[in-house]
Formats: sequence, structure tokens, C-alpha cells
Amino acid sequence: MAFHIVLVEPEIPANTGNISRTCAATGTHLHLVRPLGFDTDDRTLKRAGLDYWHSVKLEYHDSFEEVKQKYPEARFFCATTKATKRYSDFEFRDGDFFVFGKETKGLSKEILDMHPDTLIRMPMSDNVRSLNLSNTAAIMVYEALRQVDFPGLE
Repeated sequence: MAFHIVLVEPEIPANTGNISRTCAATGTHLHLVRPLGFDTDDRTLKRAGLDYWHSVKLEYHDSFEEVKQKYPEARFFCATTKATKRYSDFEFRDGDFFVFGKETKGLSKEILDMHPDTLIRMPMSDNVRSLNLSNTAAIMVYEALRQVDFPGLE
């Protein structure tokens, strides 16, 4: 098994490219939920992912509901600045999904309402609205991998 990152309607190609590189380095699966705010042939997207795209286990979905239907037994952790629990308050298991919303608006209220017990946030000062999406995704994946002792990674 592996961890999964779900990007719901991502808008910035460089963020998605950076996240794809993290996925390639960690064996994490990447799920992109349409509509995307960029063309997948975007050179910024490709540059950020460098030459690792062939190593990414990538799936496209037309809706978040489609992801949930395909993986009905999965646990979904939704990243939001509105969460009361920190990402480090949870015990992650192999196969967990980390869900992130679009950079400008985050996840919809409907998605957040579906997962009230698994909303997660990054601790940060009041000086910023949020952390960069690709940084947050990397922190989440590496915390989850740390908890399961980095299987298959050196």
C-alpha cells in the first residue's frame, strides 16, 4: 500500500509539479480532481515535476465523490485552516488519503462536512493566511511516513 494525496481543483501548476516530485520520491499516489486550473501540458507543471512524472502513480477524477466511491474503505484527512486538530494529533496508517483544496479557496464546505473528525491543520502564526500547498503536502506525507517508519525508503 501507499499514502495518497488528493488535490481538489488545483490552480497553480508549480504546486502540482512540486507535489508530484514529492509523490515520486515517496511512492505516494497522486489524485487530481477536475477541473484543473491549468493544462497538464503546462511547461511550469512539467518543470516543477522535473523528469519524475513517469514515477508518479497518477489518477484523474471528475469529482471528489468519484475518489470516495473508488476507495470506499479509505480514511480521508482534509487539510484546512479551519481545523482544530493539528496534523501531528493523528495516527496515520498506510493507505490514508490527504485531501487538499484549491489554493485560493481551500476545500468546499461539503467536503469538510463529510469529514468532521479528520480535519487537519498546520500550526502557524497569525501573520499568514496559510502555508504553500506543496509545502503542506510534503509535511503531511513525511509525517505519515515517519509514523509508519518510512517503509521502502532509505
